[in-house]
Amino acid sequence: MIKTKKTTNLFCRNWLTLKLDVTLLCVLVFVNTENLTAATFHTKLSNMKLRCCLIVRQVRMSRDAAGVEGVHDVLTGQNEEDEDEEGKVTEDEEPRACGVCGDLAKGYHFNALTCEGCKGFFRRAIKRTTELRCLFLNKCIVTKSNRRACQACRFRKCQAIGMRREMVMSEQEVLERRIRIKKKKMRKIPPQLSSQQEDIIQELLCGHRRTFDSAFSRISGFRPMDRVIFSESECSRSAAEPFNPLTDCPTNSCTTARKSATDPRTWLRACSLSSSSSSSSSSSSSLCGLFEKQETQEGEEVGKSSVFTALPHVMDLTTYMIQDIISFSKGLQDFRSLTIGDQISLLKGATFEIMQIRFNMVFNTKTSIWECGHVAYCIDDAVRAGFQQLLLEPLFKFHHTLRKLGLQEEEYVLIQAMSLFSPDRPGLQQRGVIDELQENLALTLQTWIDCKRTAPDKHLLFPRLIACLTEMRTMTEEYSKQVLQIQDIQPDDISPLIMEVVSKSPCSDL
Repeated sequence: MIKTKKTTNLFCRNWLTLKLDVTLLCVLVFVNTENLTAATFHTKLSNMKLRCCLIVRQVRMSRDAAGVEGVHDVLTGQNEEDEDEEGKVTEDEEPRACGVCGDLAKGYHFNALTCEGCKGFFRRAIKRTTELRCLFLNKCIVTKSNRRACQACRFRKCQAIGMRREMVMSEQEVLERRIRIKKKKMRKIPPQLSSQQEDIIQELLCGHRRTFDSAFSRISGFRPMDRVIFSESECSRSAAEPFNPLTDCPTNSCTTARKSATDPRTWLRACSLSSSSSSSSSSSSSLCGLFEKQETQEGEEVGKSSVFTALPHVMDLTTYMIQDIISFSKGLQDFRSLTIGDQISLLKGATFEIMQIRFNMVFNTKTSIWECGHVAYCIDDAVRAGFQQLLLEPLFKFHHTLRKLGLQEEEYVLIQAMSLFSPDRPGLQQRGVIDELQENLALTLQTWIDCKRTAPDKHLLFPRLIACLTEMRTMTEEYSKQVLQIQDIQPDDISPLIMEVVSKSPCSDL
């Protein structure tokens, strides 16, 4: 395009010059009344041509202010409206020349209008340690054809036209700029899971499905749990009456007669009726009544034995979950590559967190119960196992928050693995390796969300998951503390495996 414009401009100039010569010649021939000789005729023609050139030059210098369109308009006094616009010669169409050598300039480089060759020369000259010297008294003329002859004069001319030394970037700055450009291009490209990330997800999914029984088919072999269930009349009444989270908790609205919950579906129906009308905002406040002292009809305080009625069953369920989590962890290749001491330290710190993440997959936010196959659990079961409000209230809120995010199975297994490979667990030796593993898992989770999620607020999901994992850290400490307190009161109901997990002393093997 630039070569075409240059050729057009040259043609227009030659055509105008030829037209001027012909016009002056005709004037002299037809108006030659003095019968001039050939030599005198040629002299007069040259003088007239020089005058016209001076006039044209003055017009060109002032045509922007005068608003004149072209030289032809000045000479003829006419403005041809129907003339082709591409045939006009304007300043914008003329190519810009390099201020150093006169070559075609493509833009401003280092604060001066230069060509690409002089731009690269100036950058190399700035980074050069040796001093440039001219052998011809620093008076060399730099042109496109001989610009490589004297580097000293070329560099001096670069500085003379305004090229600035401080605008040349260092190697470090160039590298950082390339990285920024690369990141910007990568942001424009739709994210895709790498083959390594897909392998990580598949390994986690296989291990999770192998070790997590969502139907909880082995629950029937656990020690039974005495529960307070609704009578049919009270179920109908609680369904018709409005729900008050501060007073109508399952413990307070139950019948006073206690009997074994032989039919789990009856308990599920009772829990559903008692909490179906509660909203998510009042779910955590519904725990308040569960921690008040329960009294019988005669006003006598219930003894210690009734507080731990659910403890044997809950401990069996916990032991069952811990065994599955250990099996899940040992099935991971990265976990097996760690030392035995680091494996134990990671499991001791992450077992409770992974257990709650797995329980969250069966949590129903509408009824606030955990639907474990044909058996359902509510927060009252944890109260009657001896756990206190300081743990259960944030735990209840955590399950509501995490479940409302609508996680997919892949996202659940990734946050389980992120919780497992936490480099800040006490007693670790290979912290650097574990930190790298967790970083890869976090990047895989972030890429998965970017690829698979389509909601406009998907960019908020990853930080919300990190916040949930952080919140569980404080609950893990409180859980261990309360289990040790329960063990002091009911030592026979807690299995050795649970004690090894919650104890702070190092254990031999899990």
